[in-house]
Amino acid sequence: MGSWYPTGIAVGLGLAAGLLCAGLLAGRRYGLVAATLASVAVGGAAGMLVEEWSGLVGALVGAVIGALSASVIASGALRRGATRAGTALLVGGAALVVALLALIPIVGYVLAVVVPALAARRARREPERHAGLRSLAR
Repeated sequence: MGSWYPTGIAVGLGLAAGLLCAGLLAGRRYGLVAATLASVAVGGAAGMLVEEWSGLVGALVGAVIGALSASVIASGALRRGATRAGTALLVGGAALVVALLALIPIVGYVLAVVVPALAARRARREPERHAGLRSLAR
């Protein structure tokens, strides 16, 4: 296999690091910034272990995508009453699944497209805040 395979693994591992860090730091003050920085550090280390510079770049891209995508989901869950521990456990489980799926050829790249698409879809479907109160204002 060519160099695209280890780079795809690095992208997937970076994505998993972003998901994990965002799940653990969701709901905290500056949680998005902290999750992004932590995932860049963890994902960058994983990328360097998998395949030096191209793995590093792929993992950094995956880490940022994962942190931003998971923060949308986790913050929405916390706004609706989920607990921090439960959210961290579920998002951490998703990160483990993403890391394992990234070992399959090409799937790391596919996950880097699918995860933010699902987060964007979830953000669009979020109901308008206090929509019921506007109907009473007539």
